[in-house]
Parts: sequence; C-alpha cells; structure tokens
Amino acid sequence: MDEITYDKVEEETSPKVKQLYWDIAFGLQDVDGLKPSKYMKELSLEHIEGKKTYQEVQKEITSYYRKNKDNHDDDDEEEADEVATVIYEILSDKSFRFDVLTFKNYHKRLFTNLDKKKYNPGVFRTYNFTKDEPILNGDTVQYQSYDLIEETLNYDFNEEKEIDYTKFNEEELINRIVEFTSRLWQVHPFQEGNTRTTAVFIQKYLISMGFNINNELFKDNALYFRNALVRANYTNYSKGIKETNKYLIMFFENLLLNKDYSLNNDDLKMN
Repeated sequence: MDEITYDKVEEETSPKVKQLYWDIAFGLQDVDGLKPSKYMKELSLEHIEGKKTYQEVQKEITSYYRKNKDNHDDDDEEEADEVATVIYEILSDKSFRFDVLTFKNYHKRLFTNLDKKKYNPGVFRTYNFTKDEPILNGDTVQYQSYDLIEETLNYDFNEEKEIDYTKFNEEELINRIVEFTSRLWQVHPFQEGNTRTTAVFIQKYLISMGFNINNELFKDNALYFRNALVRANYTNYSKGIKETNKYLIMFFENLLLNKDYSLNNDDLKMN
C-alpha cells in the first residue's frame, strides 16, 4: 500500500488573491478609522508582485516601527500596518479550528506588537465598559459583563457546534450566521480590537465550512459591518428603538448569496 503523504502548504502565489487579502486587511482597519501608511502599501505591492515574500514584508514593517518607536509620525498608522499584516497572514493560512482558543489566539496575534496595556492581547477584559457610538448619537451598546465572558463564549460556541447547516434553507442559514456573529460580537471579550477579531474569525469559520464568500465585501464595507452589529445589539424603548438584524442580514446575503443590497452607513444612523 502506498503511504499517504502530507503536502506542505506553500505561500500564496496568485497576485489576484494576494491583492484581495491585502485589500481586506487594509479595509478592516476602517472599523476604527485607521489607514495604512504609504510604506505599508509599498511593501504590500512588492509582495503582490512577487518581489518580496510575506515573511520579508512582516519582518520589515515590524523592524521599521521598532527602530522608529519614538519618532514616527502616526501611532494610528503603526496599528493599521501591524494589524493588517497579521490579518493577511491569517486569511492566507489554510488552518482553522472552531473554538474559543482560536478566537483568543487571533486577538493575540493581531495586537501582540502593539501597546500591551491598551490591548492586553489574547486576554479577556477584567472590567465593564461602554462606548459612545456615533450612529446612536453617543449612546452605547450594553456589552456582556466581564465576569461572564468565558462562560458565555463557551455556551455560544458549544451551541453553534451542534448546528447542522445542511438542513437549512437560505433564509434559515443567513439568520443563524447573523445570530451567532451578533452574539459573539456583543460579548466584546477584549479591551480593544473586538470587531476586527470577530470579522477575521467569522470569515475563517465560513470558509472552513465550504461557503463561497464575496470577500470584496469586507474590503469595502468594514465600517458598515461594525455599525450593523451595533444596531443588532441596541435597544432603547424610551426612544422607540428595538434591536434589529436587518442590516446584518443584508450584509451576509451579499456576502454569501451574491445579493446586491445597497450597504449605506447613513441608513444605520439614528435620527
């Protein structure tokens, strides 16, 4: 009997795929209003054109900020560059496991080179917080209490593992994915970087199940994705407002079913 051998996963070589992964990595920074530096864009272009390997790009951008720790102009650019580089790595990696440890690991990898006090990479927060949301006129979503983070995530992940998507029609499938994504985000387990971590994890999860994803959507609509999550988790009965999944549903129907809904951030703003 011939022995079955394993094939080593090689670095992505398709310029088109590399371009898409970098576009997504840069686009996801929009959730926090961050933009990559000119230097980062130049490095990514060299990588896309095959002039540099991913490892060389990663080494150069990390080395650049370490050498210029106290005299580069923009901390936001540093965050955008460092995080985008790791997002590219995760998206191009074929491995994935659906569990809380992977979710925590993604956060640790994304923010490990940044301010440890601000991000505490890969560690759940130990206090409760609020966040003023522009689309809510400064009001906040009610996030899960810090002392229930681990228990809640374990419950949600275990419940999701029991879901058999092969038995769902399109509407049921979208509704379930929206529900899980919304619940995962609402926990907000980390001090910072929750939306980017959630977005990357959900993309990897859907790909692992064999779904064909319109990845252009995350490149162009990262802020809409975040604001749709806000609206899916905000209720204020005194103002006549109830949480709604309709915006997330439109996003995921575009993502998975190739629908063509117009995703306009202005539609999510409260009057």
